[in-house]
Amino acid sequence: MLNDLLLAAAHHLLVFALVAMLVAESVLLRGPLDGGVLQRLAKLDAGYGGCAGLLLAIGLGRLWFGVKGPDFYLHNPWFHAKLGAFVLVGLLSILPTVRFLRWRKALGANLAFLPEAADVAKMRAIVRFELVLLGAVFVLAAAMARYGGF
Repeated sequence: MLNDLLLAAAHHLLVFALVAMLVAESVLLRGPLDGGVLQRLAKLDAGYGGCAGLLLAIGLGRLWFGVKGPDFYLHNPWFHAKLGAFVLVGLLSILPTVRFLRWRKALGANLAFLPEAADVAKMRAIVRFELVLLGAVFVLAAAMARYGGF
């Protein structure tokens, strides 16, 4: 039981951390950009990636070592939908990650570098869409926990 509690607590804390980092990225992308902001974006995004990896690992730990066990999750259509939405968020996050790394590299080569406004707007839209999809993950998680199968 303690193992399940620790896994659940870690899972929930990582979810909040993930959302906080995405919100911070979104806020930084709406304001004026300078070298410091570009550096913070890259660092936040690295934290976001690490957090997402840990979240996936802890989630798999809950699947295999939690109280409900694999039968509950693997036969639960809401679980598959939730995992699919989470994977989609991860796939969407690749473009901002690559872009933030390019911006940081360009900044290292030219301290006056600033990304184009259209590029910034595109990254802001992607990050905001990731937040919307995370909202869907929360709804699917609630459905999964309460309704199991159909």
